[in-house]
Amino acid sequence: MKKLLFIINPKAGKSAIKNDLFEIIRLFNEAEYEVIVYMTKGPDDAERKVIADGANYDLIVCAGGDGTLENTVCGYMKMGENKVPIGYIPVGTTNDFARSMKISRKPVEAAKQIISGSKYYIDVGRMEDKYFIYIAAFGMFTDISYSTKQSLKKVMGHSAYMVEALKSIANFKSYKIKAEMDGIVITGDYIYAMITNSFSVAGFKLRGAKHVVLDDGKFDCLFIKMPQNVAELQKIVSCMLTNDIDDNELFFECKASKVTIECEEPIPWTIDGEFGGNREKVTIHNDEKAICLWLNQNYQTLDSSTEEIAATEDTSINDYDDDFDEVFDKGDFDEEYNAWK
Repeated sequence: MKKLLFIINPKAGKSAIKNDLFEIIRLFNEAEYEVIVYMTKGPDDAERKVIADGANYDLIVCAGGDGTLENTVCGYMKMGENKVPIGYIPVGTTNDFARSMKISRKPVEAAKQIISGSKYYIDVGRMEDKYFIYIAAFGMFTDISYSTKQSLKKVMGHSAYMVEALKSIANFKSYKIKAEMDGIVITGDYIYAMITNSFSVAGFKLRGAKHVVLDDGKFDCLFIKMPQNVAELQKIVSCMLTNDIDDNELFFECKASKVTIECEEPIPWTIDGEFGGNREKVTIHNDEKAICLWLNQNYQTLDSSTEEIAATEDTSINDYDDDFDEVFDKGDFDEEYNAWK
Protein backbone atom coordinates (compact mmCIF):
# COMPACT_ATOMS: atom_id res chain seq x y z
CA MET A 1 0.00 0.00 0.00
CA LYS A 2 1.29 3.46 -0.89
CA LYS A 3 2.01 5.97 1.86
CA LEU A 4 0.67 9.55 1.90
CA LEU A 5 1.86 12.32 4.23
CA PHE A 6 -1.08 14.67 4.78
CA ILE A 7 0.15 18.00 6.20
CA ILE A 8 -2.63 20.25 7.51
CA ASN A 9 -2.47 23.83 8.77
CA PRO A 10 -5.36 23.83 11.29
CA LYS A 11 -5.45 27.64 11.38
CA ALA A 12 -5.77 28.29 7.64
CA GLY A 13 -8.88 29.75 6.07
CA LYS A 14 -12.18 31.03 7.33
CA SER A 15 -13.79 27.59 7.05
CA ALA A 16 -11.95 24.74 8.80
CA ILE A 17 -11.00 21.66 6.82
CA LYS A 18 -12.12 19.50 9.74
CA ASN A 19 -15.64 19.27 8.28
CA ASP A 20 -14.26 17.46 5.23
CA LEU A 21 -11.35 15.62 6.81
CA PHE A 22 -13.07 12.25 7.21
CA GLU A 23 -14.28 12.21 3.61
CA ILE A 24 -10.86 13.27 2.26
CA ILE A 25 -9.06 10.51 4.16
CA ARG A 26 -11.64 7.98 3.00
CA LEU A 27 -11.03 8.99 -0.62
CA PHE A 28 -7.27 8.63 -0.22
CA ASN A 29 -7.75 5.21 1.43
CA GLU A 30 -9.91 4.04 -1.45
CA ALA A 31 -7.11 5.12 -3.78
CA GLU A 32 -4.79 2.68 -1.94
CA TYR A 33 -3.00 5.26 0.21
CA GLU A 34 -2.16 4.77 3.85
CA VAL A 35 -2.65 8.29 5.21
CA ILE A 36 -0.48 9.79 7.95
CA VAL A 37 -1.97 13.10 9.15
CA TYR A 38 0.35 15.78 10.51
CA MET A 39 -0.99 19.04 11.97
CA THR A 40 1.49 21.91 11.74
CA LYS A 41 2.44 23.62 15.00
CA GLY A 42 4.04 26.80 13.68
CA PRO A 43 5.09 28.87 10.64
CA ASP A 44 8.00 26.64 9.48
CA ASP A 45 6.77 23.30 10.74
CA ALA A 46 5.69 21.98 7.33
CA GLU A 47 9.20 22.61 5.97
CA ARG A 48 10.78 20.80 8.91
CA LYS A 49 8.44 17.81 8.57
CA VAL A 50 9.03 17.42 4.83
CA ILE A 51 12.80 17.63 5.20
CA ALA A 52 12.78 15.06 7.99
CA ASP A 53 10.23 12.53 6.68
CA GLY A 54 9.10 13.45 3.17
CA ALA A 55 11.30 10.92 1.39
CA ASN A 56 9.58 8.07 3.26
CA TYR A 57 6.28 8.65 1.45
CA ASP A 58 4.93 8.15 -2.07
CA LEU A 59 2.94 11.39 -2.05
CA ILE A 60 2.88 14.54 0.09
CA VAL A 61 -0.38 16.48 0.28
CA CYS A 62 -0.63 19.79 2.12
CA ALA A 63 -3.83 21.55 3.12
CA GLY A 64 -3.74 25.25 3.99
CA GLY A 65 -3.17 28.62 2.41
CA ASP A 66 -0.43 29.76 0.06
CA GLY A 67 1.92 30.14 3.03
CA THR A 68 1.46 26.49 3.96
CA LEU A 69 2.15 25.43 0.39
CA GLU A 70 5.22 27.68 0.18
CA ASN A 71 6.58 26.21 3.41
CA THR A 72 5.97 22.68 2.13
CA VAL A 73 7.76 23.52 -1.12
CA CYS A 74 10.71 24.94 0.85
CA GLY A 75 11.01 21.58 2.58
CA TYR A 76 10.63 19.75 -0.73
CA MET A 77 13.50 21.72 -2.29
CA LYS A 78 15.77 20.83 0.65
CA MET A 79 14.88 17.13 1.08
CA GLY A 80 17.56 15.75 -1.24
CA GLU A 81 17.29 13.80 -4.47
CA ASN A 82 14.51 11.41 -3.42
CA LYS A 83 11.68 13.85 -4.12
CA VAL A 84 8.08 12.68 -4.31
CA PRO A 85 5.10 14.49 -5.91
CA ILE A 86 3.15 17.13 -4.00
CA GLY A 87 -0.61 17.58 -3.97
CA TYR A 88 -2.37 20.71 -2.70
CA ILE A 89 -5.74 21.21 -1.02
CA PRO A 90 -6.35 24.98 -0.71
CA VAL A 91 -8.16 26.10 2.43
CA GLY A 92 -6.67 29.57 2.87
CA THR A 93 -8.24 32.97 2.23
CA THR A 94 -6.71 33.87 -1.14
CA ASN A 95 -5.19 30.74 -2.69
CA ASP A 96 -3.40 32.35 -5.64
CA PHE A 97 -1.61 29.15 -6.56
CA ALA A 98 -4.86 27.20 -6.69
CA ARG A 99 -6.30 29.78 -9.08
CA SER A 100 -3.33 29.47 -11.41
CA MET A 101 -3.38 25.67 -11.40
CA LYS A 102 -7.18 25.40 -11.57
CA ILE A 103 -7.32 23.48 -8.32
CA SER A 104 -10.77 23.36 -6.76
CA ARG A 105 -11.21 25.38 -3.60
CA LYS A 106 -13.67 22.80 -2.37
CA PRO A 107 -11.43 20.54 -0.25
CA VAL A 108 -13.15 17.28 -1.18
CA GLU A 109 -13.09 18.15 -4.88
CA ALA A 110 -9.41 19.11 -4.61
CA ALA A 111 -8.69 15.68 -3.07
CA LYS A 112 -10.51 13.99 -5.97
CA GLN A 113 -8.40 15.99 -8.42
CA ILE A 114 -5.25 14.71 -6.73
CA ILE A 115 -6.45 11.09 -6.86
CA SER A 116 -7.30 11.29 -10.57
CA GLY A 117 -4.34 13.50 -11.39
CA SER A 118 -0.99 13.20 -13.13
CA LYS A 119 2.52 14.52 -12.60
CA TYR A 120 3.37 18.01 -13.83
CA TYR A 121 6.59 19.94 -13.36
CA ILE A 122 6.62 23.71 -12.80
CA ASP A 123 9.23 26.36 -12.06
CA VAL A 124 10.20 27.43 -8.55
CA GLY A 125 11.65 30.82 -7.61
CA ARG A 126 14.70 31.08 -5.36
CA MET A 127 15.70 34.23 -3.46
CA GLU A 128 18.91 33.60 -1.58
CA ASP A 129 17.91 30.96 1.01
CA LYS A 130 14.16 31.17 0.38
CA TYR A 131 11.97 29.50 -2.25
CA PHE A 132 8.66 30.67 -3.68
CA ILE A 133 6.13 29.18 -6.02
CA TYR A 134 4.37 32.22 -7.45
CA ILE A 135 5.66 35.65 -6.39
CA ALA A 136 8.40 37.75 -4.85
CA ALA A 137 7.45 41.42 -4.62
CA PHE A 138 8.01 44.74 -2.89
CA GLY A 139 6.23 48.04 -2.58
CA MET A 140 2.64 49.17 -2.76
CA PHE A 141 0.08 46.50 -1.71
CA THR A 142 2.69 43.77 -1.07
CA ASP A 143 2.30 43.74 2.71
CA ILE A 144 -1.47 43.29 2.51
CA SER A 145 -1.44 39.51 2.92
CA TYR A 146 0.63 39.40 6.09
CA SER A 147 -0.54 42.70 7.60
CA THR A 148 -4.25 41.89 7.36
CA LYS A 149 -5.45 40.51 10.67
CA GLN A 150 -6.48 36.85 10.60
CA SER A 151 -9.66 37.68 12.52
CA LEU A 152 -10.60 40.17 9.80
CA LYS A 153 -9.93 37.60 7.06
CA LYS A 154 -12.24 35.11 8.74
CA VAL A 155 -15.09 37.61 8.97
CA MET A 156 -14.67 39.48 5.68
CA GLY A 157 -12.85 37.04 3.40
CA HIS A 158 -11.24 38.80 0.44
CA SER A 159 -12.93 42.07 1.41
CA ALA A 160 -10.40 42.31 4.24
CA TYR A 161 -7.69 42.78 1.61
CA MET A 162 -9.68 45.65 0.09
CA VAL A 163 -9.54 47.49 3.42
CA GLU A 164 -5.77 47.08 3.65
CA ALA A 165 -5.30 48.01 -0.03
CA LEU A 166 -7.01 51.35 0.49
CA LYS A 167 -4.70 52.05 3.42
CA SER A 168 -1.69 51.29 1.22
CA ILE A 169 -2.77 53.78 -1.44
CA ALA A 170 -2.67 56.57 1.09
CA ASN A 171 0.75 55.59 2.45
CA PHE A 172 2.82 54.30 -0.46
CA LYS A 173 6.52 55.10 -0.81
CA SER A 174 9.09 54.65 -3.56
CA TYR A 175 12.47 52.93 -3.69
CA LYS A 176 15.42 54.09 -5.77
CA ILE A 177 16.59 50.85 -7.37
CA LYS A 178 18.83 49.35 -9.99
CA ALA A 179 17.39 46.16 -11.48
CA GLU A 180 19.04 43.80 -13.95
CA MET A 181 16.99 41.11 -15.67
CA ASP A 182 18.89 38.82 -18.07
CA GLY A 183 21.04 41.74 -19.21
CA ILE A 184 18.28 44.36 -19.24
CA VAL A 185 18.96 47.18 -16.75
CA ILE A 186 16.52 49.74 -15.37
CA THR A 187 17.06 52.41 -12.72
CA GLY A 188 14.85 54.94 -10.97
CA ASP A 189 12.16 55.39 -8.31
CA TYR A 190 9.63 52.57 -8.23
CA ILE A 191 6.64 52.01 -5.95
CA TYR A 192 6.08 48.37 -6.85
CA ALA A 193 7.79 45.37 -8.40
CA MET A 194 6.77 41.76 -8.74
CA ILE A 195 8.72 38.77 -9.97
CA THR A 196 6.06 36.19 -10.58
CA ASN A 197 5.10 32.84 -12.04
CA SER A 198 1.34 33.00 -11.61
CA PHE A 199 -1.96 34.07 -13.15
CA SER A 200 -3.23 35.49 -9.85
CA VAL A 201 -1.77 37.57 -7.02
CA ALA A 202 -3.58 38.51 -3.78
CA GLY A 203 -6.79 37.20 -5.29
CA PHE A 204 -6.56 39.44 -8.38
CA LYS A 205 -6.32 37.92 -11.82
CA LEU A 206 -3.02 39.09 -13.28
CA ARG A 207 -4.32 40.81 -16.35
CA GLY A 208 -0.97 42.48 -16.95
CA ALA A 209 0.95 39.22 -17.32
CA LYS A 210 -0.53 38.21 -20.65
CA HIS A 211 1.65 35.26 -21.54
CA VAL A 212 2.49 33.55 -18.29
CA VAL A 213 4.06 30.12 -18.77
CA LEU A 214 4.62 28.17 -15.59
CA ASP A 215 7.34 25.81 -16.80
CA ASP A 216 9.50 27.85 -19.20
CA GLY A 217 12.28 28.85 -16.79
CA LYS A 218 11.23 32.50 -17.00
CA PHE A 219 9.61 34.90 -14.55
CA ASP A 220 7.15 37.59 -15.56
CA CYS A 221 8.56 40.84 -14.16
CA LEU A 222 6.55 43.99 -13.64
CA PHE A 223 7.81 47.33 -12.25
CA ILE A 224 5.71 50.44 -11.58
CA LYS A 225 7.33 53.87 -11.48
CA MET A 226 6.72 56.48 -8.82
CA PRO A 227 3.73 58.64 -9.86
CA GLN A 228 4.36 62.37 -9.87
CA ASN A 229 0.79 63.41 -9.08
CA VAL A 230 -2.64 62.06 -8.14
CA ALA A 231 -3.64 61.75 -11.80
CA GLU A 232 -0.74 59.40 -12.49
CA LEU A 233 -1.56 57.35 -9.40
CA GLN A 234 -5.15 57.01 -10.58
CA LYS A 235 -3.86 55.97 -14.00
CA ILE A 236 -1.71 53.26 -12.41
CA VAL A 237 -4.62 51.81 -10.45
CA SER A 238 -6.95 51.92 -13.47
CA CYS A 239 -4.38 50.30 -15.74
CA MET A 240 -3.77 47.46 -13.30
CA LEU A 241 -7.49 46.75 -13.06
CA THR A 242 -8.20 46.93 -16.79
CA ASN A 243 -5.08 45.21 -18.15
CA ASP A 244 -4.10 48.29 -20.10
CA ILE A 245 -0.41 48.64 -19.28
CA ASP A 246 0.98 48.30 -22.80
CA ASP A 247 2.90 51.34 -24.07
CA ASN A 248 2.47 53.02 -20.68
CA GLU A 249 5.58 54.85 -19.51
CA LEU A 250 4.70 54.20 -15.85
CA PHE A 251 5.10 50.43 -16.28
CA PHE A 252 8.00 48.23 -17.26
CA GLU A 253 7.58 44.50 -17.90
CA CYS A 254 9.75 41.71 -19.26
CA LYS A 255 10.55 38.02 -18.91
CA ALA A 256 13.75 36.87 -17.21
CA SER A 257 15.30 33.80 -15.62
CA LYS A 258 17.54 35.77 -13.25
CA VAL A 259 16.74 39.08 -11.55
CA THR A 260 19.05 41.22 -9.39
CA ILE A 261 17.68 44.27 -7.56
CA GLU A 262 19.77 46.72 -5.54
CA CYS A 263 18.70 49.63 -3.34
CA GLU A 264 20.53 51.99 -0.97
CA GLU A 265 18.03 51.20 1.78
CA PRO A 266 16.61 47.84 2.89
CA ILE A 267 13.48 46.89 0.97
CA PRO A 268 10.77 44.83 2.73
CA TRP A 269 9.97 41.87 0.46
CA THR A 270 6.93 39.66 0.30
CA ILE A 271 7.35 36.02 -0.78
CA ASP A 272 4.18 34.07 -1.56
CA GLY A 273 2.12 36.37 0.65
CA GLU A 274 4.47 36.14 3.63
CA PHE A 275 7.08 38.60 4.88
CA GLY A 276 10.36 37.82 3.10
CA GLY A 277 12.78 40.04 5.02
CA ASN A 278 14.37 43.47 4.56
CA ARG A 279 17.09 43.36 1.91
CA GLU A 280 19.32 45.93 0.19
CA LYS A 281 20.25 43.52 -2.60
CA VAL A 282 18.56 40.36 -3.84
CA THR A 283 19.26 37.92 -6.63
CA ILE A 284 16.31 35.82 -7.72
CA HIS A 285 16.75 32.66 -9.80
CA ASN A 286 14.19 30.60 -11.68
CA ASP A 287 14.71 26.88 -11.04
CA GLU A 288 13.04 25.47 -14.13
CA LYS A 289 10.59 22.59 -13.62
CA ALA A 290 11.99 22.05 -10.13
CA ILE A 291 8.83 20.81 -8.42
CA CYS A 292 6.65 17.82 -9.27
CA LEU A 293 2.95 18.42 -8.65
CA TRP A 294 0.08 15.97 -8.71
CA LEU A 295 -2.61 17.86 -10.63
CA ASN A 296 -6.02 17.33 -12.16
CA GLN A 297 -5.59 15.01 -15.14
CA ASN A 298 -7.70 17.41 -17.22
CA TYR A 299 -5.27 20.25 -16.55
CA GLN A 300 -4.15 21.56 -19.92
CA THR A 301 -0.58 22.11 -21.00
CA LEU A 302 1.24 24.88 -19.20
CA ASP A 303 2.30 26.73 -22.34
CA SER A 304 -1.11 28.35 -22.78
CA SER A 305 -1.53 32.08 -22.41
CA THR A 306 -3.57 33.61 -19.61
CA GLU A 307 -6.33 34.56 -22.04
CA GLU A 308 -6.60 31.01 -23.41
CA ILE A 309 -6.77 29.48 -19.95
CA ALA A 310 -9.40 31.98 -18.84
CA ALA A 311 -11.50 31.20 -21.91
CA THR A 312 -11.54 27.46 -21.20
CA GLU A 313 -11.65 27.58 -17.40
CA ASP A 314 -14.01 25.19 -15.65
CA THR A 315 -16.16 27.56 -13.62
CA SER A 316 -17.11 24.80 -11.21
CA ILE A 317 -13.57 24.93 -9.88
CA ASN A 318 -14.08 28.53 -8.82
CA ASP A 319 -17.23 28.05 -6.76
CA TYR A 320 -15.42 29.41 -3.71
CA ASP A 321 -14.70 32.82 -5.27
CA ASP A 322 -15.75 35.64 -2.96
CA ASP A 323 -17.52 38.87 -3.78
CA PHE A 324 -14.07 40.47 -3.73
CA ASP A 325 -13.29 39.04 -7.18
CA GLU A 326 -16.52 40.41 -8.59
CA VAL A 327 -15.76 43.91 -7.30
CA PHE A 328 -12.41 44.01 -9.06
CA ASP A 329 -13.64 42.29 -12.24
CA LYS A 330 -16.36 44.94 -12.61
CA GLY A 331 -13.97 47.80 -11.93
CA ASP A 332 -15.97 49.01 -8.94
CA PHE A 333 -12.69 49.82 -7.21
CA ASP A 334 -12.85 53.24 -8.92
CA GLU A 335 -15.62 54.26 -6.51
CA GLU A 336 -13.40 53.42 -3.52
CA TYR A 337 -10.47 55.25 -5.11
CA ASN A 338 -12.52 58.36 -5.84
CA ALA A 339 -13.76 58.35 -2.26
CA TRP A 340 -10.14 58.31 -1.02
CA LYS A 341 -9.16 61.04 -3.49
